Amino acid sequence: MGLLLILTAQAQAQAGLVGTPISTCIAPMQQALSPQQLFAAPRRFDCTTRQSSLGSGDFDVIATRLPAGLGRGSPIVVRYSSVWQGRSEIYARYADGEIARIALDQHSLSRHIQLGAVAEVAFPVRQQAIVALLWRVHDASNTRGIVLGPSVATPAQSARSNLLLGSVYAGFAGLCLALVVQNLALWRALRYRFQLAYCVMVATLGIYAFSSSGAFAWAFPDVSNLDRIRVNYATLAIAMAAALSFARSFFEQRIFAGWLGKLANASAASILVAALGFVLFAPVNAMLFDRLFAASNILVLTVVIPTIVRAYTQRSDYLWVFAIAWAAPVVFAGLRVANNLHLAPYSFWIDHSTILAMTFEALLSSLAISYRIHLLSRERDHAREQEVAARLLAATDPLTGLLNRRAFLEQGLGRAGDQLLILADIDHFKHVNETIGHDGGDEVLRVFARAMRASVPDGSLIARLGGEEFAILAPATSTLSAMEVLDTLRTQRMPFDLTVTASIGACTGPLLTEIDWKRMYRQADLALFEAKAAGRDRARHARIDVAA
Repeated sequence: MGLLLILTAQAQAQAGLVGTPISTCIAPMQQALSPQQLFAAPRRFDCTTRQSSLGSGDFDVIATRLPAGLGRGSPIVVRYSSVWQGRSEIYARYADGEIARIALDQHSLSRHIQLGAVAEVAFPVRQQAIVALLWRVHDASNTRGIVLGPSVATPAQSARSNLLLGSVYAGFAGLCLALVVQNLALWRALRYRFQLAYCVMVATLGIYAFSSSGAFAWAFPDVSNLDRIRVNYATLAIAMAAALSFARSFFEQRIFAGWLGKLANASAASILVAALGFVLFAPVNAMLFDRLFAASNILVLTVVIPTIVRAYTQRSDYLWVFAIAWAAPVVFAGLRVANNLHLAPYSFWIDHSTILAMTFEALLSSLAISYRIHLLSRERDHAREQEVAARLLAATDPLTGLLNRRAFLEQGLGRAGDQLLILADIDHFKHVNETIGHDGGDEVLRVFARAMRASVPDGSLIARLGGEEFAILAPATSTLSAMEVLDTLRTQRMPFDLTVTASIGACTGPLLTEIDWKRMYRQADLALFEAKAAGRDRARHARIDVAA
């Protein structure tokens, strides 16, 4: 609380960014008293009671402690923050007793709004100084005060304030536009739900900044200032509801499972309903609906704590980016709520802290989204690798890494042009297993597989059809021959220098259908049988071409 008071005290000294702050005193309005009578009786005004503690109604607010020589021979403007209230009149009393009056209703007030949602009025320049100011405010809701952060400034100071705030709001608008365009483009490509929620949040924050900055009044000077404030409440509520939706879709589903998800939904619904109530019924009782809106803000903020706790206990991958990105918005939203509930005095900076906090949040959330997409991409790549590995396992022989029979047929059937089919079978493989054991026999199979890979041209298919039988399929136009494969197998060094031979049968023909495969396999198998009958360790080609 000490930090809160320090921050607000520092900000109060800079109310409205420029000019000289002035202190005010207040009294319930008495219609029978004229401005001259009120200026003549400053003691009837209360200078110690907080304005917001007086409730709604009509009030007179006076300022008598003004800078010496104020407005004498030079233009001067009076600035104060715009709040929910009906019409008002502002009086300036000059040193010679003359009184100037400016009357404002909510439509004419829009034409006096400057950036920062600051109302600004200019009194006629005279050779006499302004010695006192008086506001007669009708239908003040007094949700935060009646005349907030009043100050007096020169037109040059006012222009400097608009220039400074204009650069801030323009920068924020550009940031919002860039982030929305970027994330919509990413959403179009990736279709992650949290990207849409983020775009809604940033877009409505941009509209909120447009309405709360006062630029709304510049763009639509004929629109009532109260309607501008309605837009302000509505867009802030939508942005906060979108922020909750973004958090829900950004974290893993398990984080918002059960009661926490219901709490988030209830919080989003409550702030939307509260804002709708303010928009529709503020003219009836603005104080009540402002308090309901503040309470719904508190409910939204309470979602943050269990979210962080659950994300921590369940080891969420996204906790640290969420905590960093949302730290500033949560702190400043808490300060705004404290201000609305009168736990802290009014501050221009806290009143406009949402823009700075959400600029910080929008930038870091953009980084968080990039990090989230990086992790999702990594998970997707891992899943694809697993899928490819699974497909490879389903298509290959686990011992040799060659294609299995099913994959060999799937890839071989339908190949254009005549094909050369070579069947190779290891001679006396049962004797090999009995001599060097099954592990040694497995190594013999692997050696054969490597030798066959080394002997075939690109585009050929090699498979282990089963047991010790292997197959090669290559275009008939290639230079591959059965004898070349056999010569390569003969040069291989086998485990324990064991002599291992193979017999090969081959044939050539079309391979467009399964019937073609059965015919070719039968011919190659007959040739293989002929090679074994002739003494093994030799190759034979089918005497009858399949295409004949």
